[in-house]
This record gives sequence, C-alpha cells and structure tokens, in this order.
Amino acid sequence: MSAPRVLILDGNVATIRARYQEMLGYDTGTGYARALRRLMPDLTCDVIYPADERATLPEGAGLESYDGAAITGSALCVSDGGAPVVRQIELVRAIFRAGVPIFGSCWGLQIAVAAAGGAVRPNPRGREFGFGRRIQLTPAGRAHPLFGDKPQVFEAPTVHQDDIETLPSGAETLATNDMGLQAAAFAHARGLFWGVQYHPEYDYLDLSAVARRYGSALIDGNIFGDATALQSFVADMQALQAQPDDRPLLWKYALGPSMREEPVRRAELRNWLTVQVLRRCAARSASAS
Repeated sequence: MSAPRVLILDGNVATIRARYQEMLGYDTGTGYARALRRLMPDLTCDVIYPADERATLPEGAGLESYDGAAITGSALCVSDGGAPVVRQIELVRAIFRAGVPIFGSCWGLQIAVAAAGGAVRPNPRGREFGFGRRIQLTPAGRAHPLFGDKPQVFEAPTVHQDDIETLPSGAETLATNDMGLQAAAFAHARGLFWGVQYHPEYDYLDLSAVARRYGSALIDGNIFGDATALQSFVADMQALQAQPDDRPLLWKYALGPSMREEPVRRAELRNWLTVQVLRRCAARSASAS
C-alpha cells in the first residue's frame, strides 16, 4: 500500500497566518500537518490556503488523489461572508463531491456544516476559550469510531465564538457541553465528515499563541480580568508545554487524562486517520494494482 496522503485546508487569511508564523514559527496548516504526522509518520500532507485568491492544489494533484482532507481553525466567521469564506465553502463542497473523507476542527466543523446546508451563528452563550469543559459524548458519540479510547466526559483545547445553529440533514450530534454542540458526523454528496468544535491538534503552545493574538478581546469579553491574568495564562501554557506533567498547573486548570495524556488528547485525529484515511488509501492502492 502506498503512503496515505492528506490535503490540509488552512482556514486563515494571510495576515493571521503571518502572525502565527511570527509567534510559533509555523502557520495553522503547517501546525496541523505536524500534529497528524506525529500520529502517522509516513503520512504525506499537502497544505493549501483556500482563503487566498488563486490558491491551488499542488501541481499534478486532483482532489480524488487524496485519502483525506483536514480543515484547520480560523479567525474568520461564516456569518461575515466575503470571498475568503465563499472560496472555502466551494472547495469543501468539491471535496464532498470527490468522495474524500473530511475531518474538521472548530472552523473546519463550521465551514463543512455550511457547505452541506446547515447553519452557523455567533454563539449566544458567548466565547469559549482555553479548555472546553465537561464535553460529554452522546449515546451516538459513545458508539462512534471517532471517539474510540476517549473518556465519556473530557476537556479539550478550544477557542471559538461561533457555533452550530442547525446541522445538515441526517447529521448525528456526537458530543455537547454547556456551550453547545461539540462534535458531529454526517454524509454529504459522496463524502463523509467527522468534526469537532475544539482543537485536538493543539499543543499548549498553540493555546498560548491564540491568547496572545486575541489579547484585549479576551479581556473585553471577560475571559480574563485584566492583562496580568492574560499574561499569567500565557506563561502557564508555555510552562505546561515545557513540562506537561507539572502537577500544580494541571491541578490549577483541572486537566484530566484527556489533556494530561497526549494519545487521549489526539484520539479523534488518530481514529480518523486509522478508520477513514487508511481505509481509502487501501482501496485506492487495491484499485491501482
């Protein structure tokens, strides 16, 4: 069997990608590729930037040549519309038509829902930031392969102010918490989508960068009381990145196995790669032989 190949759609516009590059040394799509390759080292990842005008696939590649497509988070909002949003909706629809399985984190869930006929809105409960708390699997979620080896209740890295108002026809709600829907799965056209509202691809360092990028908006939104509290969170995330078993910090943020143990934190990505991407890769290899 040939090495599996995944297309990664970086949902951010160029200015936001440049900011992450400045803070982390990599942009959103590259960080996503790194997370996937930690789970599957022989994976080939091609990163594209569909928010940009004239974004194209690598030379010689067609959508059908991929075994999966993963969609990153983004600072964009579906309800704002505009060309960067419309371009991504159109590309996701094309991926569905190509029959390529899709995984989405946060914006990835929202843009796939919009592409398949659902609705996305500003979350009436406000912004969810830092760690999504008490995310609970539904009965459908407990039985779904996306959540193999995941606790029934868990926390996860998160940052979003939009949520899903209406799922596409036939979609299953797989997880929820007090802030709304947290995971869903649905079929559309020839494709299959699994997605989450949080970020299983994130390290603590990513959370520190997101906090720095949003800055005063998190203070104005009462996520942090003041700049000192914000900077304390940034420092704590950087310390956890350096020492993930720092017990005082784990206790401070009430982080259980779903954050303390990396295989549990990234279980959704691993399950998607194993169940969806490898299955399509094997089928493509068999048909080519």
